[in-house]
Amino acid sequence: MKKHIEEIVSALRRRHAVLFVGAGVSMSVGLPSWKTLIDHMVSDLHLDDSVMQDPDVTYQTIAECYRLEHGDIGALCDWMRQNWRVSRDRIEKSDLHKRLVTLDFPVIYTTNYDSNLEIAYDVYGKPYAKISHARDIASAPAGITQIIKYHGDFDDDDTLVLTETDYFNRLSFDSPLDVRFLGDALGATVLFIGYSMSDLNIRLLLHRIWSTWKRSGNEGERPPSYVFMYRPNPVQETVLSNWGVTVLGGEGADPQEALLAFVGELCAEAGCSI
Repeated sequence: MKKHIEEIVSALRRRHAVLFVGAGVSMSVGLPSWKTLIDHMVSDLHLDDSVMQDPDVTYQTIAECYRLEHGDIGALCDWMRQNWRVSRDRIEKSDLHKRLVTLDFPVIYTTNYDSNLEIAYDVYGKPYAKISHARDIASAPAGITQIIKYHGDFDDDDTLVLTETDYFNRLSFDSPLDVRFLGDALGATVLFIGYSMSDLNIRLLLHRIWSTWKRSGNEGERPPSYVFMYRPNPVQETVLSNWGVTVLGGEGADPQEALLAFVGELCAEAGCSI
């Protein structure tokens, strides 16, 4: 683990590091889980709870059904804005968010719709640029952290990647944000935190990075990629290793405690003042 911590921090110091932040980071400050969203959609659609026991039904499918039944997802987005929100005070008290800001990654991608990362940067007076549209890429100032809302932002319903159609549309990986990510990932060390590797979208991203390097014939020049996981299993480690991704296992009573400890190790190696 120490060797990998050193490699990540070395990339950070050279400004060649990209952080990818998942739902586990927002859940650490009390944001509801995806199950809460699913339960709400199932209830609003007057469906029986047992529908989610069907392996062919995912939350994206339920969201697609919601859109078809209601005509759009505006009401769902309003509910999410009201219920998927934590107070600024919770962010101020979050050691995890403080450490992430202090590490000063030049680029942060997040699949979270909430603004918790942006609030954390505001709390600690660190400048950042939020990117959720192609136009934001062109106008973002250089030299400050760029927070890229990879699956959209609550401030604009049209940017949200939520329904099955939204996910299918992203499978081509030809949107401006996809092109930007691939460029960043090819030239930097990438660290994923707060994710479950059952997330097919993230697995597809990791596979895309690997296959792009493999086709290039220069796979040996690829910067390292890492996924932090709480108690990873050997199947995940074997598959991800084949894609050139190192799994970093965490220790602790729960995933949030383990993630906080891991980020704390990064801060200690980087000499952060926290």
